[in-house]
Amino acid sequence: MAIKGLLFDKDGTLIDFDATWMPVLHEAVEALGDGQTSRRDRLLAIAGLDRATGRALPGSLIAAGNSAELAAAWAEEIPGRSAAGLTALLDRIFELGGMRYATALTDLGPLFDRLGSRGFRLGVATNDSLAGARATLAPFGILDRLDFIAGYDSGHGAKPGPGMVEGFAAATGLAAAEIAVIGDNLHDLDMGRSAGAGLVIGVLSGTGSRRELAPSADHLLDDVAGLEAFLPDFA
Repeated sequence: MAIKGLLFDKDGTLIDFDATWMPVLHEAVEALGDGQTSRRDRLLAIAGLDRATGRALPGSLIAAGNSAELAAAWAEEIPGRSAAGLTALLDRIFELGGMRYATALTDLGPLFDRLGSRGFRLGVATNDSLAGARATLAPFGILDRLDFIAGYDSGHGAKPGPGMVEGFAAATGLAAAEIAVIGDNLHDLDMGRSAGAGLVIGVLSGTGSRRELAPSADHLLDDVAGLEAFLPDFA
């Protein structure tokens, strides 16, 4: 089948992961660390910060997980904090921080305009919250170009499950085989595979490496800006 729908991951694919989320992670840890250096260090390690590089480790909670997963792991380190309470707090911190630090990897408005003008249905699937996704993408003026946007809390389940692809298919009337999933980590690619997506594309602009992604991707691109030139072979 021809590819008629493009379902994008957000962070590391459309949004610069390190520029946007490393400051937010440190703000969250400062808010929860209670001034204790040892606790802050443990929280950063649990989240998946590589202290040697200052970047997120591939597949880590901060790179590929969601707020509920991170909150459950952090709750064990923070006395008196429940996982549910931490989830709500983290969602709010990430929503505000994502809006404050949001940095796009390319000029998203014109890119989405061009893709839309070629007839592609467009969506975003993220393990961020839905409110966080909207807040992070709002500065770039693409929300009204999207046929679908889902976070881990939108009712479709979280990655790497197939639910977000299935939700995009239902929202657009497309078959899964007509959808290309584009993302920077294995959760994205595994989501596409589990849903039967027609094309699974890895991008090397986020937390996943070529070595890690190549076995699971149909194709690898340096970044999402290379998608336009690639798609005519399939559309």
